[in-house]
Parts: sequence; structure tokens; C-alpha cells
Amino acid sequence: MTGWLAHKIDQTQTVFVSLLRLWTIPIVLGLSLASGFTTYYGMAGFITPWIAFIITVAVQSIVVICSLELASVHWRADPLRALAIGLSLLIALAVSVSFSYFKFYEIAHQSRLRTERLDQVRRQVEDWLAGLQQASGALLEKQRQAVARAEEEARAAYFGTHPVIPPRYRGLVGKGPFWRQYQAAADRQQARLQSLQQALEPVQAAIVRLQTLLGRLDGDRPDRNVYRQVMDRLHQLQVRFNAVSARFGGRTLAEPHLPPFSRITEKPQPSLAMWQSFSWFAFLCAAMVDLFTVLLSYRLELSVPAPMSEDEKHLALRLLTQFRGFRINRNGELELDLRQDPVARARRIDDGPRLFAIGLLLQRGLLRRVDRQRVEFAPGLYSLLAEELSRHLKKHRHKEKADTGEPS
Repeated sequence: MTGWLAHKIDQTQTVFVSLLRLWTIPIVLGLSLASGFTTYYGMAGFITPWIAFIITVAVQSIVVICSLELASVHWRADPLRALAIGLSLLIALAVSVSFSYFKFYEIAHQSRLRTERLDQVRRQVEDWLAGLQQASGALLEKQRQAVARAEEEARAAYFGTHPVIPPRYRGLVGKGPFWRQYQAAADRQQARLQSLQQALEPVQAAIVRLQTLLGRLDGDRPDRNVYRQVMDRLHQLQVRFNAVSARFGGRTLAEPHLPPFSRITEKPQPSLAMWQSFSWFAFLCAAMVDLFTVLLSYRLELSVPAPMSEDEKHLALRLLTQFRGFRINRNGELELDLRQDPVARARRIDDGPRLFAIGLLLQRGLLRRVDRQRVEFAPGLYSLLAEELSRHLKKHRHKEKADTGEPS
């Protein structure tokens, strides 16, 4: 009972691990597609889209292939190949992460960029309103000074001290013809001041309404209608104030140039400015996708073992039995030494068949080089050996049963 349970547990673990290995393949493909999309998005902002697409396919292919190659290459076995694979992988990752950064920057900072654009619109409008208030104050101050001068001249005419009064009438106090003339001018200037104040009251009310609309501009969810109302109210305010200012001899104001609403909500285009305002979050997200692609690809085999005929299996496994230097290496894999033992060398035994078997299994992806003199088993070779040993064991059992006369 215990043996049966242990056997079932082993079978369950084997199936589970096999499913995980199978599930890794679509995950790697999905991560590669996601990284390819973000890389293409960033690259298409600088070069022709179809060229960006071709380069993106090449970059993602290099990332996956080099990750698979890196899992099987050994530095001591082939240092130049290992260096070339590592360098190719680093270059491909640098290209992929650099251009993927733009897409993740857009995703991470799109709301902030909209808020900054609306804040810039607010500052622009508020600065213009401040200039309008200053122009209104200057217009009122100018008219008040005109009223003050007219009243001063009327008082001088009343007390007979006005410089234009003839000498014989100077010093005479009273409401004479001179006083009535200057008093009428002072009354006209006072009426003009009241008219100006009345004309500016709607302008001040329009300023308050415009400021209220500015407060309703939300960076997270900008409203097209509110933005259109801001632009309409701003234009109406500019026209109304310029009419009042021109009527009372003041300076006119130009309407501020505000961007259209589509410019406020448009997605940021990839540019080098995104690197100048560096975002660690966007960079880590871009690197994370490629890192997961490399790690999962690294855990897969270099290549799926190519199909072998039954004759090739028997030949390769029979030649493997001629090797003697089997041991478990630091990777936990079965390892064998390719060198002949001294006795075989002394007898001058041809080593060609053994090396042919090694070359065949290396090409099929069933062996991996450790260094120039050693190779280790790939997972696929264990299943081949187990299958062959199981077949020999069954034949041996059938032979024993036949010799003893037991029914098979």
C-alpha cells in the first residue's frame, strides 16, 4: 500500500511538473508579445513603423533565443560562444527596455501630464485675468485722477485763484461764470467715472464666473464642455473689456492662446524629454517584463530534442555504455568524461564510434557541453534511458518466465 501511494505521488508530481513546463511556453510567448508591443510603440515614435516592426521582431527573437542558449552553454566549454550569447542578450535587452520605457512612462504619467497641461492653462488664464484686473485698476485710477483735477480746478475757480481768471476778478469768492464752467467739467468727469464703474461691474462678474469654471477643470477627468465654456467665457470677457477700455481711452488686451481640448487629452508622444524627467517606476516595469521573459526562457531547454529513429536510439545508447567516467556534477546532472581511459589508449582502440554518439546526442539536444572534456545529460536523455532500460527489463522478465514455463 505504501509503495502504491508513493508511486501515485511520484506520478502526480511528474504530471504537475510537466504541466508547469508546458504552461511556461505560452507565458514566455505572451511576455514576448507584450514586450514587443511596448518596444514597437516606443520605436515607432522615432522611425518608420514598418522598420520598427521588423526590428522589434528581431529584438524579441534574440531575447528568447539567447535566453534558451544561455541555459545550456558553459563558459569553460566554449568561452567565445558564451560571451557572444551574453553580449547579444544584453544588447537586445537594452534596446527592448529603452523603447518599452516610453509606453510605460505614458501609462504611469498620463494623468499627471493631463493635470500639468490643465494647470498650465489655469496659470495662463489667471495671469491674463491678473493683467485685466491691473488694466481695469489703471483705467479707474486714470479717471479718478481726471475727476480730482477737475474738482481742483472748480475749487480754484470758486476761490478766485484759478490761473486763467483775469486779474480784476482774482480773489473774488463765489459761484461765478468761471466756477460754473469748471464745475460742469468736474460733474462730467464724475459722471464718466460712475459710467466706467458701472461698465466694469459686468466685467468683474464675468471674471468671477470664469474663475469658478477654472476650478471645475479636473486633471483626472477633464470635461470637454467645461473647457469649451472656459474658452467661450474668456473670449466674451476679452471682447467686453476691450470695448470698455476703448470707450474710456485705455489699452486693449489680446486674448491668450489656449490649446484645444484634444491637445489636453492627447497621449504623450515618445520623446527624449521622457528620459530627462526619468521615472523609476516606468523603467522598472519595462525591465520587469523582459526580465521575466529571460528567466522563464532560461528555465526551458535549449531545444526540444529532435525525433530519433529506433535504430538511432539503440545505437546512441549502446555507444554510451562504452563510457566509464560517469558521475553527478554540481548541477545535479549525470556527467561523463569524453577522454579514453589509459587501457583503451594503450590498445589503440578506435574512439570514433563513441565520439559519433556524443556528437549525435549533442545535435539532438540530449547532451550539453560542460567543458572541452565533459558533457552532461539533458532531461530528455533520462527519459530515453528509462524507456530503453524498461524495455530491456521487460524482455528479461519474459525470458525468465519462458525458461521457468510460467504463463506470460
